[in-house]
Formats: sequence, C-alpha cells, structure tokens
Amino acid sequence: MGRLDERVAIVTGGAGGIGSAVARLLAAEGARVVVADVREDAGAELAAELGGRCRHQRLDVTDEDDWRRTVAEVERELGPVSVLVNNAGIAEWGSMEQQPLASFRRVLDVNLQGPWLGMRAVAPSLRRAGGGVIVNISSLAGLTSYAGIGAYAASKWGLRGLTKTAALELAADGVRVCSVHPGAIRTPMTAGFGDAYTAGQPLPRFGEPEEVARMVLFVIADATFSTGSEFVLDGGILAGQPTVVTSDD
Repeated sequence: MGRLDERVAIVTGGAGGIGSAVARLLAAEGARVVVADVREDAGAELAAELGGRCRHQRLDVTDEDDWRRTVAEVERELGPVSVLVNNAGIAEWGSMEQQPLASFRRVLDVNLQGPWLGMRAVAPSLRRAGGGVIVNISSLAGLTSYAGIGAYAASKWGLRGLTKTAALELAADGVRVCSVHPGAIRTPMTAGFGDAYTAGQPLPRFGEPEEVARMVLFVIADATFSTGSEFVLDGGILAGQPTVVTSDD
C-alpha cells in the first residue's frame, strides 16, 4: 500500500526537473498523477513511464480556460482532485532598469497568476474529494532575494502570501495549503551555474529534485497540522554563513 493510494494529483510543470521528480514519487506512493505541462512530448513520455493510471494533460497555467478544461477532464477520467502541486515556473534575469516590461509580466503570469488560477479552478474539485492539499513551489527567493532577479523574487514572494490567504480561505473545506522554498537545485534552470555558486552554503552543494519531491510528499502525507506554512530546502543559506570559532583557553 502506498501513502497516497487512490488520490488524484495534478502536478504543473510536471515534465520538468522538480516536477518530474514530484510526479514520479507521488505515483510510486499510489497516486493517480496528471503530468500537466505545455511540453507535450516530454509530458506524454513521463506519463507512459508512470503507468496506465497516470496521464499527461497539456496545460498553459496562464490560461483560465485551460485550467477549467484540465480539471473537468481529470475529474471525468480519474475522479475529483485531492492534490495540486503548483510547480510550473520560469526565470528571466535582469536589473530593474534593464528588464523589459514584457519580461517582468511574463514571469508574474507564469509564477504567480498561474498558481492563483490553478487554486481557483481546483478548489471545487478538492471540496468534492472531501478535502486535500495544495503545495505551491515557491523559492528561497520568496524568503530573501538577490540582485538581478526582481521579477522572479516578486513572483515568489507573492506566491508565499497567496499561499497563506488560500490556507485561510480553504481551511473550513478540509484543504491545507503550504509553500515549499527550494534554494539551488540541480535542474535545467540552474544548468549554467557552476559549483562555485553553492560554495558559500553551509551544505556546499546543489540540492537534487528528488530531495524537493520528498519534501512535497512530507507536506502532503505527514504535515497534517500545517497550513499556510513554509518548508525550506536551502542548504542552510538562511541560517547564515559558516564560521569557525576558536578559543585561546
């Protein structure tokens, strides 16, 4: 028996690095997983790998009609949704003075508007399921920030606040809503970053997508008294810089 037997889970950006790791782990724990992604070939390939009770659904998270169609089709074929993992996200770099407005808006559309639309669309299905869990994949940049990622940081800070609002609004329906905040994770988004990028961390390495997936599973299956909460995987960045204390005694 798996820990998520018979639960129906939608994972957005499910064909990507963190998304595919989450989809694999939830399926391994018995969930019927919908790999929701605009990358149709990769999504279909992963769904085939996960088995017949899982499927790929093309989903543009910025499109309200796409969300409505997705939830309706999932309910018709698999049943009411009990887990939503809002993982789809993009990053575009540039200082406030250099980043074009269209780029800024694009990042917010995917990273913030997308989860907002998803939670709105899935909420009635979660009620029909008798409750459930929403996990929003934010970022370490939703707790602090760095120069040159203003749009990304704004979207992830916004998602952090939106998570707390949704947690308050949906608690009476038996729906928990939490955010997960990965730091430097080895994915296509960080493919150009060398090992020096993590050298100053207390844990001086990149995290792996599977580590994020295990945190997501923990939030869904074990953190049953948590809602509106933030779960961090950052290699110790927020703890501060490691120092060596010596004594002359």
